Amino acid sequence: MYEVTVPMLVHGLKSLAAVLKKAEMHCEQRKIDPQVMLASRLFPDMFPLMRQAQLVTDFSKGCGARLSGTAVPSYADEEKTFADIQARITKTVEFLQSLDQSKFKGADNREVTLKLAGQDTTLSGLNYYHRVVLPNFYFHMTTAYNILRHNGVELGKGDFVGRGL
Repeated sequence: MYEVTVPMLVHGLKSLAAVLKKAEMHCEQRKIDPQVMLASRLFPDMFPLMRQAQLVTDFSKGCGARLSGTAVPSYADEEKTFADIQARITKTVEFLQSLDQSKFKGADNREVTLKLAGQDTTLSGLNYYHRVVLPNFYFHMTTAYNILRHNGVELGKGDFVGRGL
């Protein structure tokens, strides 16, 4: 389970960091207030860019922690700037890379209990990864990417998939 989770999550987080760096440079070059970009959303009832990025880190750290039997780190969700969210991504990557690979032994069958739709739900580690982590990780990654593309940041598929990282 380590090999199919941690490296993929770390790579995705590094891809998100690179995409956000391009967004920050886009703002600087075009004299756009970074707060406007970070508060952008695709539709009024959707989370803004900052929250999308926070959720990518939340699903990443939650996955690594739960599947390794480690306490899930708590982040305060107080990021306000591109530098703040970059620091959160770095902290999440460092957390994932610090996990002992041997703690993932048997994680596919380990019971994971969490709240889904307000109810405690127990899944096997494998089902948790496939039904909760992957869809949510990629949903929020994709939404962050789409917010940036919608706002004119020059990105392509290679940026999303992290080519060259």
